[in-house]
Amino acid sequence: MLRTATDWLGVHREQVNALNVYPVPDGDTGTNMHLTLQSVRRELDTCDTSDMRSVAKAISYGALLGARGNSGVILSQLLRGFAEEVRDLPQIDTAALKAAFTGAQKSGYKAVMKPVEGTILTVARGIAEGAQTGETVQEVLENAVATGQDYLIQTQDMLPALKQAGVVDSGGQGFLYVVRGMLAELLGEALPAAPEIESHAQEQFETEEFGFCTEFLMSDAALPIESIRELVAPFGDSLLVVGAEGYVKGHIHTDRPDDLLAAVGRHGRMLKTKVEDMAEQHTEILAASGAAARAEDERPTSGLVAVAAGDALVRQFRGMGARIVSGGQTSNPSVQDIVDAVHSVSAERVIILPNNKNVLMAAEKAAELLQGRAVVVPTRTLGQGLGAALSFSSERDVNELISYMRESAERVTTIEVTRASRDTTHTAPDGRPLAIKEGDVIALRDDELVYSGGTPEEAVLALVGELADQAEVVTVFRSAQTAPEKLEQLVSALEERLSMADVEAHAGGPDLYDYLVTVE
Repeated sequence: MLRTATDWLGVHREQVNALNVYPVPDGDTGTNMHLTLQSVRRELDTCDTSDMRSVAKAISYGALLGARGNSGVILSQLLRGFAEEVRDLPQIDTAALKAAFTGAQKSGYKAVMKPVEGTILTVARGIAEGAQTGETVQEVLENAVATGQDYLIQTQDMLPALKQAGVVDSGGQGFLYVVRGMLAELLGEALPAAPEIESHAQEQFETEEFGFCTEFLMSDAALPIESIRELVAPFGDSLLVVGAEGYVKGHIHTDRPDDLLAAVGRHGRMLKTKVEDMAEQHTEILAASGAAARAEDERPTSGLVAVAAGDALVRQFRGMGARIVSGGQTSNPSVQDIVDAVHSVSAERVIILPNNKNVLMAAEKAAELLQGRAVVVPTRTLGQGLGAALSFSSERDVNELISYMRESAERVTTIEVTRASRDTTHTAPDGRPLAIKEGDVIALRDDELVYSGGTPEEAVLALVGELADQAEVVTVFRSAQTAPEKLEQLVSALEERLSMADVEAHAGGPDLYDYLVTVE
């Protein structure tokens, strides 16, 4: 049921995005909820599906790790509440299903510091109430959907933003599609065609300074969830701090993302962070809605899908026309994730940029399943991916683009600076022995380990210095764990050494690296 629910929501993802005006009109509710469910599906792929406890853990754990945005985090808690109710049962019968929807509703409300009616929470309450009136599993789901729909319609009159836009709540609509997808699996229904999007509710709202949608995923927390929630609360609004299976997930809208992440990072091990400018998202969705309104005969010849992590890199790929699949080193997307992204692109054919050697095989398998609709340009690093994307044009045929994009990718060198996870010895490509201790700074050039020791800044200077004669543009991305002043000092040092090159700097690199540097 959850697998089908994932696909059902995927079909309606852009419709849900088009409704999104609350709490900010950034147009990503459907995408965030779908990404959350995709993470659940990945966990279900590897768990023992004959054991209820294993399935319940996969649902709870997958939802928390994959939760994106306000709607995704709340969805993760609805799924967690559902899973908790069935965890110790041998099977799910009518009574268990009723209890599970009630548990979902309670968990969702509990997760939000100041629950607001007219949102996904209201629809979750309607679904839970409707579920109680069924006598069979099918009736439970049918009544849950029917009552949830009634509550969804009422959301339009509960929040001024929804009333102004003349729409229902996007998160509530998304959750209703999840339950409708579960019912479709029970009834054996085929997936419907994606609905045509005639308008985007975001068009009615002027671009404003909405702040930054900031998220973190942490393990080994030294404080209880309630204390972390209190620590984060003064930084902004739309606050959610939740936990499951030993992890803590946080979401907040704030004007001080760096300060917030630094404050939280002192109390646990930060695994992932995400910072997105919501005003920029709003502008992007308005541009997209204008493109969607063009005539059908203007459908692009070619589309682009890129696997990427790190907010600054994601923005750059989006700016070059790419649909993003979240992932990369240590967080590889599934074949299905890539297939879903290609399906969401309206172009006749699509180019896939895996941007990591560990993602290449999944990308090629996805292209095979898509039977000629997609082709892979085998980029092995994010730098190569950015280089390839620079040569992309939606108006040119895929077959014409491939050679240009390959050539562009090869003109970019990627330097990744990170920390060693264990003691080891290694021989660099030039024959130098590298004795590496756990925690040492190490650097990779185009995926080959070539440097160890010193500081991250010294590593960048050493490796970029070796390319000084051919460097025209050097772009440095720092992660949240690297202090802004360190980046400023590094850029100054690079500009001194590379007088003929342009040096650019961005916050929002992948969390795994202190710095990711591209040299064109």
